Amino acid sequence: MKYAVLVGDGMADYPLDELDGRTPLEVAETPNMDEIARQGQLGLAKMIPPGFAPASDVAILSILGYNPRHYYTGRAPLEAARLGIELGPEEVAFRCNLITADKGRIADYSGGHISDVEAKELIKFLDQKLGTESIKLYPGVSYRHICVIKDASLIQLNCTPPHDVIGQPIEKNLPRGKGAEPLINLMEHSYELLHSHDINKARLERGQNPANMVWLWGQGTAPQIPPFRERFGIGGGVISAVDLVKGIAKLIGLEPVEVPGATGYYDTNYEAKADYALRCLEKEDFVFVHVEAPDEASHNADLEQKIKAIENFDRLIVGPMKKRLCQQPAFRIMALPDHLTPIQLRTHIADPVPFAWCGQGIRRGRAEAFSEREAARSTLQLKNGYQLMERLIKH
Repeated sequence: MKYAVLVGDGMADYPLDELDGRTPLEVAETPNMDEIARQGQLGLAKMIPPGFAPASDVAILSILGYNPRHYYTGRAPLEAARLGIELGPEEVAFRCNLITADKGRIADYSGGHISDVEAKELIKFLDQKLGTESIKLYPGVSYRHICVIKDASLIQLNCTPPHDVIGQPIEKNLPRGKGAEPLINLMEHSYELLHSHDINKARLERGQNPANMVWLWGQGTAPQIPPFRERFGIGGGVISAVDLVKGIAKLIGLEPVEVPGATGYYDTNYEAKADYALRCLEKEDFVFVHVEAPDEASHNADLEQKIKAIENFDRLIVGPMKKRLCQQPAFRIMALPDHLTPIQLRTHIADPVPFAWCGQGIRRGRAEAFSEREAARSTLQLKNGYQLMERLIKH
């Protein structure tokens, strides 16, 4: 049996007045996801357990079949794993965004979606200037990086994701709690060093947002997670441009597959992702494909790009995957978002997400299309999203 799980990050949404009360999923042309829903079943699953922040780290763990209550220790350790960073018992990893600070406010959570080359130079520069025996900065991808601090007490701090407070005052949203002062100093000193850096001068001359400050959040300690093969009896690969997803893959023994042109943004190489996923299934039984673009469009409040990203996901990922899998003697395919990211809110929501699956042993339901509204009418409802993978593979 071949299994494919296809995730359009944040593509679920709320009805919008400008779409005549429809959601982007309902407006977008998604014939392939609609066909999966018609040929198989459509349902709702809650990926974010009560008490957890509605973020991709928790949601992706759930989709892959791991109860966040047992295995989640924070976002940053998952991304650190992708970078090969081994955390010691007293070390805490923080997600380290390169952001744009402007007039005391968070103007851009992504530093203008800075390039990997520029970002790497800026993070290495900061590590030389601000790094110590107990503080180390590691370059990742685009605006997403890691800072490791040797102080276990920092796990208790209250840190805010920058994409949740776009346009808000920096001072109001700095880390809070006992021991927060060193983090605040590091963030403030980073602005002093970066705002006049040659890379940011050049970005401003080109009309691009500067990456002139780091923002620390998503802290956590090293997690202990059992292998995917041990839990489900199969192995495979994970395709994503995002270190978070690759880090989870590495921790559970799935292969993070490197795809040329995978950017984690609107311009990601959809075709290559599908091609590499199909190559993976020639050798393995399982593949997980993650596309970040719909979520980025939601954070940017860009409705046109969100609809386009959903359509690209359906046409260039879901379509080719389903077409090839249908040629297999036995397969199952599932498509879903990890969480809602409503355009109007520009941040993640913990509401249940629609999912559709079809393939061998999955009986036909009554759905006509893949959408939030159709899924809400389904009798297939899962309160614990982490049970979805077990049902897909074992039931």
